[in-house]
Amino acid sequence: MPMDPIAIMEQGGILMWPIFVCSLIALAIVLEKFVSLRRADIDTREFMDTMRQVLRQNRTQEAVEICDETDAPVARIMKAGILKHDRPKEDIREAIEDAGRFEIPRLERYLSGLATCATVAPMLGLLGTVQGMIKAFAKIQNMRGQVNPSDLAEGIGNALLTTAAGLAVAIPVVIFYNYFLSRVEGMIVEMEASSSELIDLLTRNRRALDLITKVLL
Repeated sequence: MPMDPIAIMEQGGILMWPIFVCSLIALAIVLEKFVSLRRADIDTREFMDTMRQVLRQNRTQEAVEICDETDAPVARIMKAGILKHDRPKEDIREAIEDAGRFEIPRLERYLSGLATCATVAPMLGLLGTVQGMIKAFAKIQNMRGQVNPSDLAEGIGNALLTTAAGLAVAIPVVIFYNYFLSRVEGMIVEMEASSSELIDLLTRNRRALDLITKVLL
């Protein structure tokens, strides 16, 4: 028969509660990351095609407006660079890097907490098992070795519940952590590639304008 979750918590001992708290924290972070990364993830190729077309026509104000309408880290980074379009290449790069230093931590937010939950949960489970084994050996000592296996089976089984609970929490959390980390890393690579392309577009357009100005003068 299925056991009541509360009964399992009581059998596992007091360390089942911090494991349970870890599971709640991990669940909250997983839900938050699904929502935040879904909002931040856009079709970068389509976005850059639009930006490329607009910037080649020197419509920088329209490019800024497109970035404002796009709620994504790559758009905010692009905007920082476009606002410096009339400045030297080093200033454009610095503006983009400053924006990136602000956006990347936002993408990585709470991932360290998820990693902590994945690490702490099985350690708490192991601690609960060790604690249970210590009690079992103390019982053997108190009874001067005159015990039957059945006298210890229940206590040892209850102690092992904490390890099972810790692993049950840690395994899916590790999977989600690696999934979110890979998504964040992929988005960072796309932002870096888009930033390099933007710098080339802006500096190329400025060189063309300078050349046209010299010819006209």
